[in-house]
Amino acid sequence: MSDQRESPGTPQAIGPVVRYGLWLNTWRWPVTLACLLATGAAAWGAQYLTFSADYRVYFDADNPGLQAFQQFESAYTTSDNLIIAVRPKDGELFNPRMLGLVHELTEAAWQIPHAARADSLTNFQHISARGDDVVVADLVEEAASISDEDIERIKTAAMAEPALAGRLVARDAQTAGIFVTLKFPGEDHTDHLPQSVEAAYALAERYRAEFPQAQIEVSGVAAFSYAEVELSKSDLRTLTPIMLVLMAACLLLLLRSLSGTVVTLVMIALSAITALGVAGWMGMQLNASSAMAPTIILTLAVADSVHILASYVDEMHAGRDKRAALIESLRLNAGPVFLTSLTTVVGFLSLNFSDTPPFRELGNITAVGIAAAWLYSMTLLPALIIILPAQPRTRVGAGRGTMTRFGRFVVARARAAFITTLALSLLLLTFIPRLEIDDQFLEWFDTDVPFRQATDFITTNLTGPYTLEYSLPATGENGISDPAYLRHLNRFAEWLHAQPDVLHVDHFAQVMKRLNRAMHGDDPTWYRLPREPELAAQYLLLYELSLPAGRDLTTQINFDKSASRVTVTLDRVSSSRIKDFAHRSERWMKENLPAYMHTRTTGTIMMFTHLTERNIRAMLVGTALAFLLIAATLVIALRSLRLGLISLVPNFLPALLAIGLWTVLVGEIGLIVSVIAATTMGLIVDDTVHILSKYRRARQEHNMEPGDAIVYMFAHTGNALLITTVVLVLGFLALAMSDFRLNSNMGLLTSLALLFALLLDFLLLPPLLMALDSRRAPGMASDTRVTDKQ
Repeated sequence: MSDQRESPGTPQAIGPVVRYGLWLNTWRWPVTLACLLATGAAAWGAQYLTFSADYRVYFDADNPGLQAFQQFESAYTTSDNLIIAVRPKDGELFNPRMLGLVHELTEAAWQIPHAARADSLTNFQHISARGDDVVVADLVEEAASISDEDIERIKTAAMAEPALAGRLVARDAQTAGIFVTLKFPGEDHTDHLPQSVEAAYALAERYRAEFPQAQIEVSGVAAFSYAEVELSKSDLRTLTPIMLVLMAACLLLLLRSLSGTVVTLVMIALSAITALGVAGWMGMQLNASSAMAPTIILTLAVADSVHILASYVDEMHAGRDKRAALIESLRLNAGPVFLTSLTTVVGFLSLNFSDTPPFRELGNITAVGIAAAWLYSMTLLPALIIILPAQPRTRVGAGRGTMTRFGRFVVARARAAFITTLALSLLLLTFIPRLEIDDQFLEWFDTDVPFRQATDFITTNLTGPYTLEYSLPATGENGISDPAYLRHLNRFAEWLHAQPDVLHVDHFAQVMKRLNRAMHGDDPTWYRLPREPELAAQYLLLYELSLPAGRDLTTQINFDKSASRVTVTLDRVSSSRIKDFAHRSERWMKENLPAYMHTRTTGTIMMFTHLTERNIRAMLVGTALAFLLIAATLVIALRSLRLGLISLVPNFLPALLAIGLWTVLVGEIGLIVSVIAATTMGLIVDDTVHILSKYRRARQEHNMEPGDAIVYMFAHTGNALLITTVVLVLGFLALAMSDFRLNSNMGLLTSLALLFALLLDFLLLPPLLMALDSRRAPGMASDTRVTDKQ
């Protein structure tokens, strides 16, 4: 079969793309300058980018969980906190030196920026009887000079106090905790939260140096938010250079073109810079999820350049001069490159259906970057190719020969390839129902992250990492003093404490019991709730008047005393167990408490627990719509309902196969599963579009039989598809190196999906095209007398 290439100078080849290529040749310098100026204008907006340090960015303002939590926080103190844990290396906490350390740390913690209060073993407001008086005072006073008798008394009191044991002092009496409550001004905590966390870290570091015999660790909700921001910055500093080096090496090895590699790296860098600049102009704030966008853009932007460069290099190797080779490459790739960019943009824009703002921002920033990559690939890339020296020519057909032989292999064994690939796909799909959608929120951080190590230490030695909150209403103002209310509250707290995974329950009824005992000479038999409403109200008033400044009861009761707070500390548990616990507690309340006390479970961990399922429901709609839009786009662009429908198979399956293999290897996944289909769909379509466009060209322009068209397709696009897949997989594997599991899981799942996409496009799609499009019957293969020149 003869070579079917047309020269750009022939009449039949003079089309809009050819004319555009000729125009670029004339105006290459102005085009280059215009692109650089446009990038500079966009990049100027990057100065307005900031990193959000608030975990609330994961929730919309109208999110029911966030609204309930904000209402809860408006009634009590905020839940932004820091936990400083102190554990003597010899295990002896109750001695003057260690109690002095806890006392000093507690006093210093009050000076942390935005600290509203600091609670610990030493300043716990201990209620005791002294003669006829009731005294409310710090449990530890002048810790450095206390006697052995005082230490024994303090230890006995601390370990017998339910409000302390298991929260501010470990039940084995070897670890103490300082809980610092933070109150930030306004709604934007970007500047305030890091100030508090960094001050706490500096405080811990200073006391580690002064007390080397003690281990001091810092954790808490504020430290969680801070760790996310620091990981985002770390990923940008480390993963991006690693990814660029890997991609450069891969491109140089596969393209064997130094100038082509340099041009591609320039293109992808400008695409990422443009996207970040636009995000800055739009006033976006980066966070641990949206900060992935630059890395993703750098990875995805490679595809357009590679297809144009691979065809350009092939045409140069085949004997064309630089201008003719470039114009032919643009003629072959302009349509597919536009189509693949469009479908990728559609896939990422579908993240706007997400219930999580950071994922929406990730989708929008990436979509801008992909659009910029397409624009630069059609303007700056060809202009630079014309400007830069041409690559030396090598053996004709060096890249195409291997792919031509592989194409013949696939055509000759089409039935076996189809059956094998289909069987493997069906096998992996059967595992998906076994996948557990679950999250271990602490495990969002790898074990080598300091925050994770500190939290693991505190979880092991002091108290649990998760808290659930309840605000139980009384009958009205001052109703919390009603003995009936207190009895119901106490019953609920006792039920909570008896549940699995519960480490501590803090509630207002404990205060009333301590007061009643103290009013009866510290007689332990009087550690029970008062029975008369007037007496209970008097106890409460006496206690409030005895509290020092900054130590009021707003941590446990609301302003008008019409509701009280119950805080449940849980061990390290999965999101599914947290949801189950919340459901059981709410059911118990409905069955055992009066209707006016019924309430819903809230808290930071509760919001995140519901986030995954809400996001999955939202993204089902977004993914379905994106799938339909991409399918319709392919049908219109390919001008073939048949080819468009055929393309659905390799476009739909890879994400599912990746999840199936993940089920086999890991077994569970969390929040990231809700967006993986949408983010990979646009990428997966790229390979399919190039395959179908080349196949259609072979069938229509060259009048080839299906088998010959398959070989032609492999010869003209197989090498570029292999290069882009390898580069994309390496890029996303670099993302998989992140210490933040949301990012690393996304990188791993996307890499798997891309590999499955290449497998299906190479081994399933060609036999499918032959089976549904063959002019010969009944065999699937055809004569494949195709030369390497094709």
